[in-house]
Amino acid sequence: MYPPKHHQEHNLENIKKVALQYPFAVLVSAQDKTPFITHAPVILHGQKLVGHIDANNPHVELLKDDYPVTCIFQGPQTYISPSIYTTNQLPTWNYIIAHAIGIVTEIKDSDIIKKSIITMTEFLETPNQNFTLSINDTRMDRLLPHIHCFEIEVQQWEGKFKLSQDKVPADIENAKQELIKNNQKNITDFVNGLFEKHF
Repeated sequence: MYPPKHHQEHNLENIKKVALQYPFAVLVSAQDKTPFITHAPVILHGQKLVGHIDANNPHVELLKDDYPVTCIFQGPQTYISPSIYTTNQLPTWNYIIAHAIGIVTEIKDSDIIKKSIITMTEFLETPNQNFTLSINDTRMDRLLPHIHCFEIEVQQWEGKFKLSQDKVPADIENAKQELIKNNQKNITDFVNGLFEKHF
């Protein structure tokens, strides 16, 4: 059985927390055996997911009424070296992933689109709310023709949490600490390296 039972997360609140904490999603659709993949912020609002992409993106044609779509939300992930375990193990990879599988509805009403942009901004500005977007901001009106807005009625959530659950307690704790440490270090090193090369 794949994924193994001990790597499947069944707590819906835990799965949704991944989408809330890591809202930059991978949207996956398929047509005639051709996959369409787009990266975009997708916000869980009530029981639905709401997103916007560039209206020129060819994926737009599959993000309209009644098309199926899968959203992938990737949480922390890292290589786990056997050196961190107290027992004899092989190398592995630990990760936290949430999938939302659902049906798309296109949003065409300009006022609803603007309100969805405001809602997304409020969510992303939490908790400090350093910026507030006004419904009367004319820049949004100029932007509307270039935005494809949609919502997703989620029919199924899947959680794939591979966190060394099959190991002894000391090894589980070591793997948890490795996941935390490597994600903090990797993002710092990676971003600093990119900025050094490009700026």
